[in-house]
Amino acid sequence: MKMRTSISTMLVAITSVAAAMPAAAQKQKPNKTVFYGSLDGLAGLEGLKGLDALKGLEGLKGLEGLKGLEGLEGLQGLEGLQGLHALEAVAPTNYIWDAFDHTDRRSLRAVVPAAWQDQDPANGLYKTARDELNRNNHTKAAATFAQIITRYPRSAYTPDAYYWQAFALYKVGGESELKTARALLEKQRTSFPRAATVSSKESATLLARINGQLAGRGDSEAAQDVARGADRAISQQCPNDDEDDVRAAALNSFLNMNSEQAIPLLKQILARRDACSAKLREKAVFIVSQKRGPDVEDMLLGTARNDPSTRVREQAVFWLSQVNTERALVYLEDILKTTNDDKIADKAIFAISQHNSARASQMLRDYASNQNAEFKLRDKAIFWLGQRRGGENGNFLKDLYGKEKDAKLKDKIIFALSQQRGNESWLMNLATNDNESVEMRKKALFWAGQNRATSLTELAGLYDRMKSREMKDQLIFVYSQRHEKEAVDKLMDIARREQDRELRKKAVFWLGQSKDPRAAEFLMQLINQ
Repeated sequence: MKMRTSISTMLVAITSVAAAMPAAAQKQKPNKTVFYGSLDGLAGLEGLKGLDALKGLEGLKGLEGLKGLEGLEGLQGLEGLQGLHALEAVAPTNYIWDAFDHTDRRSLRAVVPAAWQDQDPANGLYKTARDELNRNNHTKAAATFAQIITRYPRSAYTPDAYYWQAFALYKVGGESELKTARALLEKQRTSFPRAATVSSKESATLLARINGQLAGRGDSEAAQDVARGADRAISQQCPNDDEDDVRAAALNSFLNMNSEQAIPLLKQILARRDACSAKLREKAVFIVSQKRGPDVEDMLLGTARNDPSTRVREQAVFWLSQVNTERALVYLEDILKTTNDDKIADKAIFAISQHNSARASQMLRDYASNQNAEFKLRDKAIFWLGQRRGGENGNFLKDLYGKEKDAKLKDKIIFALSQQRGNESWLMNLATNDNESVEMRKKALFWAGQNRATSLTELAGLYDRMKSREMKDQLIFVYSQRHEKEAVDKLMDIARREQDRELRKKAVFWLGQSKDPRAAEFLMQLINQ
């Protein structure tokens, strides 16, 4: 039976044709962004295409197919990766600093402030230099900042131009550029002691790094400065935040220059117990974690057990993830059994997840099934189990799903299983199980559909068998996320034959997001009926 196209469906089709047309064929005018509920959870999922096309579709309702994706909250488990920024240390460099604790990168400002003196004669040069530096044209930026210094010595921009020229030369990285940068910073310190970058200690921090690099190239003067800076870093009591950045840079430069002295010096730092050295000890924990040798495990374990700072202990526990020994696992297991600090337990779960052993998997399984454990920690254990290979972990999660009563944790288990290969049939069986809640079925269907191992033929055949309108709605969304031409065929079939007007409208909407030329042709035919 040929269905009559309703006005509302036709309006959706017209809007969808506009979305499907090449950009050059559309009139260029600003889109008004309309938000259909919260799509924030979809950010970063490359499998979800075309969601930016939701812009400008005023009046469209019925995007409930996007609902039921609360399972994406399971990605909060990735919070445990926050410390992995430091693993940039594997990059080819002779300097630990390049990967050293992201919190200290603020001390070496990389974005030049916008121009603020319109009447200043150096204003134009400053803007040019700023643009060049922001485009990483370091040589041109250095030359332009130099012009400010030589041509306009009384300019408001001149005091900090010394820093920015030195910074640009530091980024160029040649030995002559580094020596020039050092001279510039020393000149700035004596001639402009009140410059913003001097007062904030940014200049001193940059100088420490430059000296570290020059010392590594055999510059004896720089080596002496580095050694003096390291002595001050260890002995200094209660520095402010800016001075703490300087001593961290000095310490790091010294360790790179004297690698054989690194472990004894780090032991000396980690042995301190005063509150003022907590940040320095935290940085030392990171450097220790990047070292190799028999002392590393003892130092991290000792810090994790005994340091008076919770933050320092957290970091030591986190970096035990890099110590792949049975002894470290035993300690991490003890933490999970005894600690009342959720943050430390969180770090312990992450550290265990990075150990590739049968015992580590069993520890995660034990914690995931512990009904007395905190929800968010069980959630993390479930998440990391989903990232591990092995049928034993998958079978455990399936069994746990059947036993678990908490709907949120069941959601997390579905997501974890979707991250492992070979669970497509289980997800599809859950999606078609009428005894399960509709929400769990929708989530299982979504993740099954995201997996290209799930046959489109199987997904397309589900539509006519589904009794639930909500599940049909979800299937339409799943089809929209597949790239096969059979998915477009199915959406066109639904738009043509489905008797539920709202479902037809949704099929039409998603056809409008397709790059398949047949979709635009179909929509035009629909409009002209």
